[in-house]
Amino acid sequence: MRGIIITAIISIHTGTAMTERRDWHSDPITGETLIDADYRNTQNVRRFFKAEIGDHFSFDRPFMAWMKANAGATMGDAVAEWLRRKARS
Repeated sequence: MRGIIITAIISIHTGTAMTERRDWHSDPITGETLIDADYRNTQNVRRFFKAEIGDHFSFDRPFMAWMKANAGATMGDAVAEWLRRKARS
């Protein structure tokens, strides 16, 4: 029973069933979208970051590596990480 409840919560949270793979090219992305092991840097992802951060957003290798290494974090966490990194530089 507990597994069913957790699955339902995750499915509601991400908007994608756990058994479905997210299509990073076309699925809607929000701050609550979970970064999964199949994460890809796509134009759809870039549009999300530009909408959240502004037109000055750009990917760099260290940030792309952070995205790949942080499966389970949310896209909102990624926005905060990008802003943190840029505040340091």
